[in-house]
Amino acid sequence: MLQAFKDFLSDLAGGEKDRVRFEGDDYRLAAAALLIHAAMIDGAMSEVERNRLIGVIMLRFGLDEAAANELVTEATQAEQQAVDLYRFTSLINRTLDDTGRQQVIEMMWQIAHADGRVTEFEDNLIWRAADLLHVSSQARIALRQRVAESRPMGSRHD
Repeated sequence: MLQAFKDFLSDLAGGEKDRVRFEGDDYRLAAAALLIHAAMIDGAMSEVERNRLIGVIMLRFGLDEAAANELVTEATQAEQQAVDLYRFTSLINRTLDDTGRQQVIEMMWQIAHADGRVTEFEDNLIWRAADLLHVSSQARIALRQRVAESRPMGSRHD
């Protein structure tokens, strides 16, 4: 609360109003780190995956492109420092309800499907993340199917 008051005073004094800051306890940072992990688990993030990542983050979190890019930068650093998924999933569990946790899994499927196919590594990662987020197998599978069905007809390879 004190930080919010300081930010408000800084804004009034002409501080960095447009700068978006993502603190370590921001569930968006944790969710973005999971998305980055999904995009990079098969070796490297392709341009298609990065574009989908930015688009998903902009849409789901209501951010502009600059803020989404900043979130990706910060989340990439957090993901590289993490030793496991628990750091991110525990924060998401404390912050989001069941619907919000399912949306994180849906976002992960969107990233996994970005290049037209889901690898066994991506599938396994999403299974583990869903388990840690207490998203049921039925919900995880239904979210995968919904994302796969929403892709354009010529781009399904999984």
